[in-house]
This record gives sequence, C-alpha cells and structure tokens, in this order.
Amino acid sequence: MKKATVRKPAAPKSPPRPTVAAEVPVVARLSPRVPPRQRAAIGGVVASPAQIRRRIHELGRQIQQDFGNREWVMVAVLSGSVLFVADLIREIEGPVKLDFVGVSSYGDGTQSGELVYTKELKLDVAGRDVLVVDDILDTGRTLSAVIGRMKALGARRVRSCVLLDKPSRRVVKQRVEYVGFRIPDWFVIGYGLDYAERYRNLPFIGVLRPEAVK
Repeated sequence: MKKATVRKPAAPKSPPRPTVAAEVPVVARLSPRVPPRQRAAIGGVVASPAQIRRRIHELGRQIQQDFGNREWVMVAVLSGSVLFVADLIREIEGPVKLDFVGVSSYGDGTQSGELVYTKELKLDVAGRDVLVVDDILDTGRTLSAVIGRMKALGARRVRSCVLLDKPSRRVVKQRVEYVGFRIPDWFVIGYGLDYAERYRNLPFIGVLRPEAVK
C-alpha cells in the first residue's frame, strides 16, 4: 500500500522590492527650450511638465504596489514638496493619510544651513507605515533627520521618496526607495523648488543662472 504524499505548504511570497535610486532616470543635459519670460533667470530645463507627470505616475504605481491596501501615512516635508506630494498622492489608491512636517535648511541663500523644525506632525504615526516625501535629496541631512524623527515616534516602517537626487552633494549616507530624477550639482527651481521663495510656481524644473542669484 502506497503512503500518502504530504505536501508542504508553499512558502509565503516576499513583498515586491521597492525601486532604488540606481534605477531612476538620469538627467545629464538640459533642454534649451526655456519659456521666453524665464530666459533671463533660467539656463535650461531639467524636466518638462509632461516628463514630471509621467514620472510621478510611474512612482505612484510603484508605491501603490509596495504599500498595498494597509492604511499608511504620507508625510511631506514643507515647503518644496507641496506640488510634488499633491500630484503623487492622487496616483495612490486605497487608505492613505497625509500630514506635513516643516524643516528649513536653506533660508534665503543657496547654501545648506542649520536644520530648523517649523511644523510638527498632527497625526499619530506609531505602528503605521510611513512614506516621507521631499523635493530634493542633496546632503541627506534633512531627510535623515525626518526619517529619524518618524522612527522615534514609533512608525512601524519608514520609506522615503524624493523628486530629485543630487548624489554628488551627499554628506549623510541615506537610502531612498523612490526617486524621480537624478541630476548633477545644479541649483534647481520650479515645481515647488525655490530660490529666496521665488520660482516655486513654475510648471517645470529648471536650473537657475548664476547671474540670477543676488
């Protein structure tokens, strides 16, 4: 008499791996198609409105797949990420909450300075998955500090998403799971990014001419 075959239960599938910075589009050349009204201040376009929309849609699909249907919290770093997070969250389906943390490191110049917290969270992130969203990753100091604060508040898992990555400026080693574009050491403005609180309203991302810095 043959013995009955006992089948072992299938091993649980691992969650999909998030996109890492090495897989993001690299922008090495600027487009010369600058709108006439901005040509005096902008030396070239990093990403057009269409390119930004397309990339955010891709990021939204990746984030949706990784976070699934469990309720989680998107934490945007003020103020440069406002336009980015507004478009990104609309690409997400399912139960996601939104909150903001204020961290200032630039002041009125182009050099990074001391970190100052200007707004704390209102939501409780303890035991929740959190995605920290920022406009740009350069030295890594701001993002590292915000991620550390989320962990200190008891977040279950913290991931990060930035629109732009400038690896040549890195001072603090910081992993980022979702990145829009990687760029050289350009001072960029537009689509939420500013110089002295100007240019945030531009619908594209451009590079500020040196002569426009006062």
